[in-house]
Amino acid sequence: MAISFGTAFAGHDKFLQFRSDRSAVLANNIANADTPNFKARDITFSSAMSKAQGDSLKMRATNSKHFEITSNSINEDDGLFYRVASQPSLDGNTVDLQREQAEFAQNSLQFDTSFMFLDRKISSMKKALNGGI
Repeated sequence: MAISFGTAFAGHDKFLQFRSDRSAVLANNIANADTPNFKARDITFSSAMSKAQGDSLKMRATNSKHFEITSNSINEDDGLFYRVASQPSLDGNTVDLQREQAEFAQNSLQFDTSFMFLDRKISSMKKALNGGI
């Protein structure tokens, strides 16, 4: 019986990639907290997954009375969107440093959790291949 790593990992490998990408985006926001006219960006899990799946689960209107689903982002590109500033600044920068740091910490915890899950999954697969030794 062949092992399919795609199904064995249940998408957690893609989740790790998303968390890694989001860390880079959040770190970029933090690094540019004092840059005039810098616009804070973020990436959503749903947009990253729909991109990975090729938008196969995209919603469609089946009735003329359905509302059009629109994004609240300014310029969506590969799941990235510009955040709306919670407090406008005089220099045009939209980075809220406390929010970015909190989002970065939460993202790191979620990355670590998913990594531990994958590590245990791989360990159990190795144990099964070795006959439980």
